[in-house]
Amino acid sequence: MIKKSATTLLFCLTCSGAYAQNSNAGVDPELRLALQEAITQADSFADRFDAEVWLMSKSHPLSRYIKDPQKRMHVLKAVHREATRAELRPEIVLAVIQIESAFNPYAVSRVGAQGMMQVMPFWKNEIGRPDDNLIDMDTNLRYGCTILKHYIKKAKGNLANALAYYNGSYGRHTYSSKVLDAWAERWR
Repeated sequence: MIKKSATTLLFCLTCSGAYAQNSNAGVDPELRLALQEAITQADSFADRFDAEVWLMSKSHPLSRYIKDPQKRMHVLKAVHREATRAELRPEIVLAVIQIESAFNPYAVSRVGAQGMMQVMPFWKNEIGRPDDNLIDMDTNLRYGCTILKHYIKKAKGNLANALAYYNGSYGRHTYSSKVLDAWAERWR
């Protein structure tokens, strides 16, 4: 069970859609361990045909955000790889990224969340990797997907609650509704 102080800390997350700055005390040790393990793993598509179908079907909706076809494919492959590694649906990750940063890998929120999935820098210290670059797309996706998966487990599979945890708005579902709407309208 998550300690109340850790839960309170996680509820005090940013309004912009990531994680609140905090000291090292009170961070969920299970999430810290998941992030440490995630940094050392990588996988992608198992079947070339499935890869081609998925990549092509997601390329058109992503063209609104990323005009260059090669960059689109690079982003889609990276999202699929990290979502699959974390046992997430890649389409949900695409929806989160759409809402968090509109696919801007250089996005920095007013509270300091960074990259496409708007990860807070304190996580780097929490897992003992202070030199990680959260603006780097692959690193950002690895952190963001791992954190999202943790919250899905914490919410016992309730995606709306997990998204609210991810955003730091647990108890309200405005953010969750935005992500779920983006998923249904663009990425499903």
